[in-house]
Amino acid sequence: MSETPMLDRAATPDALRQIPLHNLATLSDELRSETIAIVSRIGGHLGASLGVVELTVALHHVFDTPRDTLIWDVGHQAYPHKILTGRRERMNTLRQGGGLSGFTKRSESEYDPFGAAHTSTSISAALGFAVARDLKAADNHVIAVIGDGALSAGMAYEAINNAGALGSRLLIILNDNDMSIAPPSGAMAHYLKQLHARGDRPAEFPPIDLPLSPRHAGSERTLFEHLGLGYVGPIDGHDVEALVTVLRDLRDRDHGPVLLHVITEKGKGYAPAEASVDRLHGVAKFDVATGVQEKAKPLAPSYTKVFGQSLVQEAMRDERIIAITAAMPAGAGIDAFQKQFPKRFFDVGIAEQHAVTFAAGLACEGMRPFCAIYSTFLQRAYDQIMHDVALQNLPVRFAIDRAGLVGADGPTHAGAFDVAMLGCLPNMVLMAAGDEADLVHMVATAATYDDGPIALRYPRADGVGVPLPELGVPMAIGRGRILREGSRLAILSYGSRLSECLLAAERLEHFGLSTTVADARFAKPLDHELIRQLASEHEALIIIEDGAVGGFGSYVMASLANQRLLERGLKLRLLHLPDLFQQHDTQAKLYAQAALDCDGLCQAAFSMLDVSEKHLNRIGSRPWLSNHVLTALAEPADRAAMRNQRYQLAGAAGS
Repeated sequence: MSETPMLDRAATPDALRQIPLHNLATLSDELRSETIAIVSRIGGHLGASLGVVELTVALHHVFDTPRDTLIWDVGHQAYPHKILTGRRERMNTLRQGGGLSGFTKRSESEYDPFGAAHTSTSISAALGFAVARDLKAADNHVIAVIGDGALSAGMAYEAINNAGALGSRLLIILNDNDMSIAPPSGAMAHYLKQLHARGDRPAEFPPIDLPLSPRHAGSERTLFEHLGLGYVGPIDGHDVEALVTVLRDLRDRDHGPVLLHVITEKGKGYAPAEASVDRLHGVAKFDVATGVQEKAKPLAPSYTKVFGQSLVQEAMRDERIIAITAAMPAGAGIDAFQKQFPKRFFDVGIAEQHAVTFAAGLACEGMRPFCAIYSTFLQRAYDQIMHDVALQNLPVRFAIDRAGLVGADGPTHAGAFDVAMLGCLPNMVLMAAGDEADLVHMVATAATYDDGPIALRYPRADGVGVPLPELGVPMAIGRGRILREGSRLAILSYGSRLSECLLAAERLEHFGLSTTVADARFAKPLDHELIRQLASEHEALIIIEDGAVGGFGSYVMASLANQRLLERGLKLRLLHLPDLFQQHDTQAKLYAQAALDCDGLCQAAFSMLDVSEKHLNRIGSRPWLSNHVLTALAEPADRAAMRNQRYQLAGAAGS
């Protein structure tokens, strides 16, 4: 007998709608257990999905999806939605190469009408769907599900403001679980708690005149009602029968925009999640019985941790240092700073635009603010970086985590564009850490740099294992370093590909190709003298970065052209991320696809220097080599050990 008889009957939303109301609680229990089992095997986003199980069941039971448009904000809570919309058999491929996305994705299913992995887009998109429906004289419903944490972003209010003015029929469901990735911050979070605690709004759905009249006689209007939305709730988001009743009533009414306030619990129904500080937001594989995750022991501390520790060290020396994050204190590595210096720490919520201009104001008054924001999220604040920081030449420090490819989270979270995005702005200084020791020095450099804005980028990865300095030492702005000297080929690296460059140089040496490896450290200002040296003293030059076209390589090309170094027969290759959105996979596979690993570097070198495959095969019989240059050099642990050895050999020569 099946252990999930109700879930087996709900293979599609059409089938789900045939299940009687009194069986939906059982279906929800089975769906929750299925979600836990799936994520335990492959990892992923857990807590958010567990919190919306009943809501997901109720929505697909009441509304005629996909004819009715259902838009999930962010999308990391959409695992139950995916299971119920014909993707159950593929859930074990979630976030893996060629498998399902960890977020909603238009190309994946007709039940995903709008893709999302960044927050606070759902209401704007849903309003667009609703207005298009009205213009086409259609009659389908449009529903947006947005979390309370996402209401800290300004875009949500812009959309609500517009929706209240237009009056189109639209249902906004506020999934209020008192959590973002971290506990929410800001006045809106407090306001929602007050609505929850007031107790003057009955749980059942009373007859009301939508959209603007008070809920019932003597009731005070909510903020949402003042903005032109009807307001319903708050109601229990884990009572599936009550949810169905309210949603049916809303579905059958002729109304304008309405906000349904639903109270849920992130991680609901799984004790380890309910007890976790982040409600097990994102997890590796884990044991279902205990919740213990299967995390590999790192060979070195992560770049994120090194940044956080370094910032604490700098803040101990300088009370002007301020740390700012946009709802990601742990993710951005500054939770330690928060504990050590709570009065100098600010979590502004999911509000990157505000974070940047807030930092600009602090800088005007002599503070030394660090904005710690993922590369992919910093994109949301581009105008503020240009208009409020760079244009006024204010010394705001940007700590850019998740630079380069991130793996399972895919193209929405890849830090591909920050170099090109920031490098074109006057006054901006750009640094990228080639190893974790360099990151320590870059934090110190940023902390003491007061001549304008400065940014340091680092990957989502563990370090390469080099010894860490006790204290960072400010670097000379715009100066690179040479880690290995050769004579025929030069590799100039910017950022996290440096360890692969050293591995490639080691391999190339065995093929008789003497190779120099240089670490640019700065994309802006460039070390023009270093570039001249590399171009003048070598037959060929490879420039490599873990960013999109138009970034570091373009700046080096301009330098080469302006110094007339391209007129001397220099062989040149630019290696950067491909001009496309790479889909989710492991970081190693994605970098291999982009030819930004040791094998890709070797292949580029051989093609530039006309080394024939016949020659490679002739000398490729050495025991440490495989039969072909493009095969892996060794297992990952061995590769890490070799990286460490190469750095030890490079030693202080490049420091």
